[in-house]
Amino acid sequence: MAQALRPNSAGGLFATDGKPHPLQDTLLAVTLVLGVTAFISALVDEDLHLLSSWTGLVGILTGAYGQWVSETTRERFGLILGLGAAAVGFFLGMAHGGLFGGLID
Repeated sequence: MAQALRPNSAGGLFATDGKPHPLQDTLLAVTLVLGVTAFISALVDEDLHLLSSWTGLVGILTGAYGQWVSETTRERFGLILGLGAAAVGFFLGMAHGGLFGGLID
């Protein structure tokens, strides 16, 4: 049977090529955490616009760099989810007051 399945026992959690990718996995985790934080804080309260806009901006930058250095489709999929959440949180934070809203007159 030429197409026998072999379990993937080596590599990282999101590596489908059998090699570990610690930088890419770290960028993926950071992007997801920042994206979820920006998204949730933007939806919960308008007064959290500083938190949502800054975490969204950093999440977008982290996710963009992660996309640039990613090597597998699974990494890219998670990064896109984090980037989307970070972008929505960023834009809602900007609509509610922005990066410096109320701090600089």
